[in-house]
Amino acid sequence: MTTSEDICVVVPTIREYECVRAYLRNARDHGFDVDRLHVLLVTEDFCDTDEMRAMLDDEGVSGAVFDGSRRERWYDDRGIEEYAHLVPAASHAQTSFGLLYIWAEDFDYGVFIDDDTLPHDDVDFFGRHLANLDYEGEIEAVSSDENWVNVLYQNFEEHGLYPRGYPYSAMDETVETETVEVSDVVASQGLWTNVPDLDAVRILMDGDLRGQAQTRTTAADYDGDFVAAPGNYLTVCSMNLAFRREVVPAFYQLPMDDNRWDVGRFDDIWSGVFLKRACDVLGKTIYNGAPLCEHNKAPRSTFGDLTNEVHGLELNEHLWELVDDAGGDADSYAGVFEAMGRRLAEGDFERYENGAFLNYVGEYMLDWLAALDELRSLEADLAPADD
Repeated sequence: MTTSEDICVVVPTIREYECVRAYLRNARDHGFDVDRLHVLLVTEDFCDTDEMRAMLDDEGVSGAVFDGSRRERWYDDRGIEEYAHLVPAASHAQTSFGLLYIWAEDFDYGVFIDDDTLPHDDVDFFGRHLANLDYEGEIEAVSSDENWVNVLYQNFEEHGLYPRGYPYSAMDETVETETVEVSDVVASQGLWTNVPDLDAVRILMDGDLRGQAQTRTTAADYDGDFVAAPGNYLTVCSMNLAFRREVVPAFYQLPMDDNRWDVGRFDDIWSGVFLKRACDVLGKTIYNGAPLCEHNKAPRSTFGDLTNEVHGLELNEHLWELVDDAGGDADSYAGVFEAMGRRLAEGDFERYENGAFLNYVGEYMLDWLAALDELRSLEADLAPADD
């Protein structure tokens, strides 16, 4: 990392890493300073890492490629090998390695991009995310009588869509909007055109067996940026997301897929619940809307996604309720996150299907904070002494 690189772009990928070229082209076309970007490709040992590095070199952009073996060496070099379990292998939740990397390397901003997305050519992708994070002023605040905001609420009468992770018990909500003043924006969630981000049950209800949904979204489905009002939760999808470094302690992407309950597909959703709770306690803001990305999800079995999701569907209905009053007197992201982690780690959730997974998640949340503390201590040890 050089002094000019303040943005780490994290791309979890095993297939379509060439999407990075489109995002860099968008940056150059709009005059965004590419020297600010450091591209981190998080991949697996069975992928062609040499080709990935060659692509970054060809683009002339700073970056690094981390497969599983190199991640293990990175943990060892920093003395945090006991926390290697925090990042599951071959899971979208390995975006958490990007968070550790951002924390250790002291980047000011992180950007998550999924490899099945592309930027819209008419919008400065990185510039708009950074402008959102710096935004101060009036914006629409959305709330509902179910304490959940559907990020697709703006044209709901036409498409009737609820995004992946939106609780089924919060459907048929009454939506209210008002104009508010906001500042202290710490995360910018860009939404998506083409294939909507739905769960498998909703995709099946939409009549699609290829994991995509037949109903599609366009730019016309979005008519303005917005925030979820305090006390209201929302789904946070990590396919198109920018954030400030400060949120990392409360933004761990939860351990999915590689667990004995076979719970998957809720890593970014649950991390969004925790981040929104922390933001509400600390008076911070999550900005939603532009820049849009084009989501080109590859066809796959809807039933395969259902298999990954079904073990956590009931837990997703109740997770937000379990942490909704945790950490109210905390004064830091880590403080709120620790309170939520302890609530889950120490709770009795036998009444839920796979309720013990919540205890497991809570334990991992506490380990996450411990790992960040270890990295902070290492950074302090390596810092030059004052003259």
